[in-house]
Amino acid sequence: MAGFLAAGPPAAAADADLVRNGGFEAGLDGWSCSGGSGTVVTTPVHGGSSALRATPAGQDNARCSQTVTVAPDSTYTLGAWVQGAYVYLGASGTGTTDVSTWTQTPGAWKQLTTTFRTGPSTTSVTVHTHGWYGQPAHLTDDLTLVGPDPGGPGGPQLPAAPTGLTASATSSTSVALTWSAVPGATSYTVHRDGAAPLSVTSASAAVTGLTAATTYTFRVSAANAAGTSPQSAPATATTPGGGGDGGGGLPAHALVGYLHASFANGSGYVRMADVPASWDVINLAFGEPTSVTSGDIRFRLCPVAECPNVESEAEFKAAVKAKQANGKKVLISIGGQNGQVQLASTAARDTFVSSVSKIIDEYGLDGLDIDFEGHSLSLATGDTDFRAPTTPVIVNLVSAVKTLKAKYGPGFVLTMAPETFFVQLGYQYYGSGPWGGQDPRAGAYLPVIHALRDDLTLLHVQDYNSGSIMGLDNQYHSMGGADFHIAMTDMLLTGFPVAGNAARVFPALRPDQVAIGLPATTDAGNGHTSPTEVTKALNCLTKKTDCGTYRTHGTWPGLRGLMTWSINWDRFGGWEFSRNFDAYFGG
Repeated sequence: MAGFLAAGPPAAAADADLVRNGGFEAGLDGWSCSGGSGTVVTTPVHGGSSALRATPAGQDNARCSQTVTVAPDSTYTLGAWVQGAYVYLGASGTGTTDVSTWTQTPGAWKQLTTTFRTGPSTTSVTVHTHGWYGQPAHLTDDLTLVGPDPGGPGGPQLPAAPTGLTASATSSTSVALTWSAVPGATSYTVHRDGAAPLSVTSASAAVTGLTAATTYTFRVSAANAAGTSPQSAPATATTPGGGGDGGGGLPAHALVGYLHASFANGSGYVRMADVPASWDVINLAFGEPTSVTSGDIRFRLCPVAECPNVESEAEFKAAVKAKQANGKKVLISIGGQNGQVQLASTAARDTFVSSVSKIIDEYGLDGLDIDFEGHSLSLATGDTDFRAPTTPVIVNLVSAVKTLKAKYGPGFVLTMAPETFFVQLGYQYYGSGPWGGQDPRAGAYLPVIHALRDDLTLLHVQDYNSGSIMGLDNQYHSMGGADFHIAMTDMLLTGFPVAGNAARVFPALRPDQVAIGLPATTDAGNGHTSPTEVTKALNCLTKKTDCGTYRTHGTWPGLRGLMTWSINWDRFGGWEFSRNFDAYFGG
């Protein structure tokens, strides 16, 4: 009996296996997996040397599919070997009754088979395998679709892989591709890591909407009625640096630090005039509300009783001007660990605008840093699309910031320092979820970032005080080493489907809008990263070296830089953090 199952249904003389790369010996060539959920492993396998491993995440069931050319009005048998719980195999677009079969129990490899008949005008079907929500990774191998070959005697033959692919940047946001025409091909598909495929009918393509100062890798496949060819050899191109930095006027690589201006926090008070020239952006910590929902933000210098060496108001303001004269930016940071801010009403929104404006004007500041933590931002039940938020605290915050930007003009500097829970966790979970029950704060910064992306100077997510977070490789990454910063930053620069929904992709930010946030010392926060590991992360993201096992989706020499909590803690630690930044970027 085991031999009979392994052999599968007998094929008629004219039948053929129409699935390309069903044993995954050529990686994921020919396959598309939702949310980057699929990868190829070498153990365990059912046959050959490779198998598909797919991991459900959030609302993504890890669906991997392939569209196959078939003959009309014909019978086909779909089969695969799977391992795992709740693994499905099916076909859609059959023109008759779509089919699906599944296995419930994990353990040894199991064979799934199902049969369908194509409709009288059906020329292609989509075969797929997927897992189930909340289940661990599953395996698929030796997937076949056996039936009449539409490309049999006298029919079209599978085209060869394109050759001669070249790529050249034509602007900071576009690349031109050309390749040799393939005999018998009727269309071509351009493939780029982390992007939807681009279909064209001629042997050239213009790829637009790219990011300045970024290296991209392209491949091309050819297709006709018989199917799709293997992909071409890769070609790379690097877009030049482009304009637009959100009005920041920052150096190409910037060092951002928080200055404990209103408290000491055990690290000692640092006067504004004593902040070293290494720091390009100085965020004053913190402006805090008079109450959680008032929107009334106040800022004062550290009391003499807590900070005996604090300067006078006049000295502080003069030092701010001196920093600005040397090209530095000084911002008011709102929130922090203890400053919960909820703009739940339009009255609170308007008070926020007026009170923040008063602080900016009084101290002659360059802009605003949003450091909303804790329960400041959360999503109301039913608010499920980051592109069109409805929650008042989100909508009012976006409106308030846009008002401030309009008031102060293009030179207004806007930065944000969310925690990973509010950003990258959105890859798995968003708000309370479609059925409720999740933490409503999950991913809650995404609608704010997205709505303000054209005004945003810098996003520096706090890669510290964080739990393990799933990256685009569908593996969990933990803070403290280069791997965490690489994976978290790759998500921002590549974009990702929110809660695994491929129809709701958070678009990539420009590399000049992104800095990596780290604690300056072990005393400053959990997740301290040594200078050696920081350097590895920068090498991987800007040069694609020292990446370890993580595969980034691009190379970003234009990555803006680093942020740290804090300037005070860096002084406490002998300026180790800033000195490492200067050594790396030649400061």
